[in-house]
Amino acid sequence: MAKDEVTGRASAAAGGWGALKSVGRHLMGSGAPVAGAKTMLRANQPDGFDCPGCAWGDPEHGSSFEFCENGVKAVAWEATRDRVTPDFFAAHTVAELRGWSDFDLENQGRLTHPMRYDPATDRYEPVAWETAFAEIGAALKALPDPDQAEFYTSGRASNEAAFLYQAFVRLYGTNNFPDCSNMCHEASGVALTGAIGIGKGTVLLEDFELADAIFVVGQNPGTNHPRMLADLRKATARGAQVVAVNPLKEKGLKRFADPQDKVEMMHGGSKPTSTDFLSPRLGGDMALFRGMAKLVFAAEDRARAEGRAPVLDHAFLEAHTEGLEAWRAEVEATGWEQIEAQSGLARAEIARAADVYIAADRVILTWAMGITQHRHSVATIREMANLMFLRGNIGRPGAGLCPVRGHSNVQGDRTMGINEKPSAAFLDAMEGALGVPMPRRHGHNVLGAIGAMLGGSARAFIGLGGNFARATPDSALIAEALTRLDLTVNIATKLNHGHLLTGRQSYILPCLGRTEIDRNAAGNRQMVSVEDSMGMVHGSGGINLPAAPELKSEVAIIAGIAAATVGSEVLDWAALAQDNDAIRDLIARVLPDFGDFNTVLRQPRGFRLRNRAAERIWQTPSGRAVFGTAPLPEATEWQSAQGRDACFVLQTFRSHDQYNTTIYGMDDRYRGVFRERRVIFANPADIAALGLAPGARVALHGLHEDGVARVAEDLRLVAYDIPQGCIAGYYPELNVLVPHGLFGEGSDTPVSKSVLVRMVPA
Repeated sequence: MAKDEVTGRASAAAGGWGALKSVGRHLMGSGAPVAGAKTMLRANQPDGFDCPGCAWGDPEHGSSFEFCENGVKAVAWEATRDRVTPDFFAAHTVAELRGWSDFDLENQGRLTHPMRYDPATDRYEPVAWETAFAEIGAALKALPDPDQAEFYTSGRASNEAAFLYQAFVRLYGTNNFPDCSNMCHEASGVALTGAIGIGKGTVLLEDFELADAIFVVGQNPGTNHPRMLADLRKATARGAQVVAVNPLKEKGLKRFADPQDKVEMMHGGSKPTSTDFLSPRLGGDMALFRGMAKLVFAAEDRARAEGRAPVLDHAFLEAHTEGLEAWRAEVEATGWEQIEAQSGLARAEIARAADVYIAADRVILTWAMGITQHRHSVATIREMANLMFLRGNIGRPGAGLCPVRGHSNVQGDRTMGINEKPSAAFLDAMEGALGVPMPRRHGHNVLGAIGAMLGGSARAFIGLGGNFARATPDSALIAEALTRLDLTVNIATKLNHGHLLTGRQSYILPCLGRTEIDRNAAGNRQMVSVEDSMGMVHGSGGINLPAAPELKSEVAIIAGIAAATVGSEVLDWAALAQDNDAIRDLIARVLPDFGDFNTVLRQPRGFRLRNRAAERIWQTPSGRAVFGTAPLPEATEWQSAQGRDACFVLQTFRSHDQYNTTIYGMDDRYRGVFRERRVIFANPADIAALGLAPGARVALHGLHEDGVARVAEDLRLVAYDIPQGCIAGYYPELNVLVPHGLFGEGSDTPVSKSVLVRMVPA
C-alpha cells in the first residue's frame, strides 16, 4: 500500500489530513490564501457561486460548507493572483511556449487582455475587443459555407452563455457543435434516450438517503466528485449495501475520512464507502450485468416453482416496458464461460452482486466514464437499464439511474441546445421564438469535427472554454490539423496548448471566471445558472473582483462575435449582453419546462427540471421503457490482447491533482505517486512476466492498424491492484495513443478506456 505524503504512513482512506493539507497548499499557492478561504465559504450558497468543479448535486444548497478538496483546487486555480499580460506574450514566442508543459502554461495565471496572433513575429499581441469581434466576424462571413466552421463548447459555460452560443451559431447557419460531452457521457445520453426517453438520470440526491443498495460503477469519486464520498459513507453507515465496481481498487471506493468531522479527524478515523468491491477487466462490465440478469431470472424461476413471492416486478414490467422476452432470450443464450471470460470475475463474485440487487427494495445504479468510453458503451448502459427495469427500480424514491457528469454544467449545455443533432421540437421552438428558420441538417460532433479538420473541409474553429487540442484523441494529429485552419478563436481564463496551435488568424479572448463579479453597464450584478447531474438548476453569482478590468463575460464575448457576424436584426445582441434575465426569458420561451425561470432560479435551492422518466412517463416512440437486446461483444479488447506478446489494454484517467485537462499539480496522493505524471499502473504479476521491476521505464506503442505510429515514451512502471492484462495512465499525456478512428458504437465517443498497446522497455 502506498504511503501518504502527509503523514508518511500507509493510508487506506480518502480525505482526512491529506485532503486538508492539499487544500492549504493550493490556497497558499494561489497567492491569496485568506481571500481564497473566504471565497470557498460562498461556494454553493444562495448568494454565492456554483462550484466550477464537478456536477455532483447538493441537497441543501446553502445549509452547510458544501465544498471539497477538488472544489478548492478549482477555485484557487481560478482566483490566483498571477497574471498573463501582454508583456508575457511579448517575452515568449508561440514556438517557445509550445515546448512548455500543460501545468507550466496554466500556472502562469489569468489571461488579462484580448490577444491576436502575428505570424510575422510568432507572438500574440494585444488587440481591442471591437477590432477582434469585427475581424472574427469578417472571417466567418468570408467562409463559403457555414458548415466549414466548428463551434466547440466546454461544460464550464453557463446556461445563458450556452443558449446564446447555439442561437448565434444556428443563425449563422450550421449545427456544428462538437462538445466536451461527446468525449465523456455521450453514450449515457444515447443509451438512456433509447431506454427511457431522456438522456439524463432519474434520481435526486435525496434518493441516496433512501436506497437499500447502490452500485457505484466505473468511477473514482475520491478524485472526480469527492462530495459523493460523504453520501456513500452515510449510506453504508445506515446499513445500505454499496457495491463498488471498478478495475482499480481506488481508495475513495473503500474508506473516507471526512475532513469536516472534527472528532474523526482528531482520532484519525474513517468509515467505509462500500460493502463489496468487484474488479472487472477493462470492457467487462456488460458481461457482469448480463451475469447478474441471468441470476435474477433464475431466482424468479425458483420463486415461481416454490410458490414464493416473485422476484421480478411484474406490475411494472407489464404496465411500463416492452421487449422483455427478446432480451431474456438473449440473456439465456449467453453462456457463463463467455460471461466469466469477458468480465474477469468468477460466477460466485457475480452472484454476490446479484444477491444484493435481489434483496434490495430500492436500488440506485450510478456510473461515469469507466463505463462510457468503450466500443460497446451504449449496449452496456442499456444492459444496466434492463437490469434496473426487472424490479421496477426507476421512477420511485430511493431508486433510479444516475450517470455522474463531470464538468459543472456539461448537462446544462446539452439542455440549452448544444447538440449537433437537435430535435425537431427544439428547432421548432427556436423558430417560434426568433421568427426565422433554423438549419435542419445534422452537424459535427467532436469526431465529425476531427474528420473535417483532417480532411481539410473545416476552415474555422471557435472554442467556448476547454482545451480541445489536449482533450481529443490522437492529439498529435489534431494539433497539426488545427494549425492548417484559417481561423482559430479561444474564449478562456488561462493559457493552454490549444491557444498555441494557431491558424492563419488566431485570437485569445479572456473571460470572467465563475467566482468573479459580472456587472453590466448599469452597475447591476449579473447572475448565471448551471444544471447539475440530478437536473437541479442553481443560480451562480461571482463574489470576487475580476482578475483584470479588461475581462468580459462569456455572454458578452459571444454577443460581440455574433453581432459582428450575423447582425442584430433577429436578436439585439448588445441588449442581451447587458441583461442575463432577458436571456433567461428567451430560454423559457424555447424550453417551457423552465417556467418562470427568473423567479424560480432565485429560490434558495433553485429548481429541478421536470424529468418525465422519473414520473414513469416514457418519451419513447412506443410510450414505454424499452429493453435493449444487444448480444455481448464477440470479444473485448482484453480478449483480443490474449496471446499477443507484451500486449495490454490501456485506460486513461485523471490524477488526483487534475480536473479534465487542467493540471493543478504533479501529485496523485491516493495512488502514491508524487512529483511526476509519466507513469503506468500495472499488475505486479504482469510487470514480473515482462522481466521488469516496479520503477522500470517503458514505452507504449499503439496497436490500432491504420498506418499511424502512436508512441508514448519514458513511462515509469508502478505496481498497482489492477486486473492482469490491464494497465492505466494519465491523460492528456497518453491521448497520443487513443486512435480517433476507434470509437463507441452509437456514441462516437473515443475508446479511452480500451486502447490496445504493446509495452516495451525504454
